[in-house]
Amino acid sequence: MKSKIQNLTIVVLLAFGAMLFSGCASTEHANTVSLLTAAGFKTRTPTTAKQKEIYESLPDQHVMRATIQGKGVFYVYKDAAHGIAYVGREAEYQRYTNLAVQQKIAQDYYMAAEMNRQAAWGWYGAWGPRGYWW
Repeated sequence: MKSKIQNLTIVVLLAFGAMLFSGCASTEHANTVSLLTAAGFKTRTPTTAKQKEIYESLPDQHVMRATIQGKGVFYVYKDAAHGIAYVGREAEYQRYTNLAVQQKIAQDYYMAAEMNRQAAWGWYGAWGPRGYWW
């Protein structure tokens, strides 16, 4: 009986961990897709046999650089869950990287402000040390 409870506990913890990590991955994927869309990447569905072959060779959820003779440089992001690819040129890729950097800076500023707010919480007003000592 005790062994069954331990096994059930382990299964529940593993399922919870899997849900937790899959939630992070899907959030990151959604963030990347929104940045690509905002940068001007276009969605494309592979239709020809050659396009499908190239699409299948791409790694999922990574921005990849591709050079096609006569057409130039492209950047491609494969979204296997929806069966589409986000395609952009150099200008769109530069906008994407700029947006990603701006977002990272904004997140860093937010985290610093939040840490300062939490650190200052106990030092002001009646809840801080002055409320107890004078």
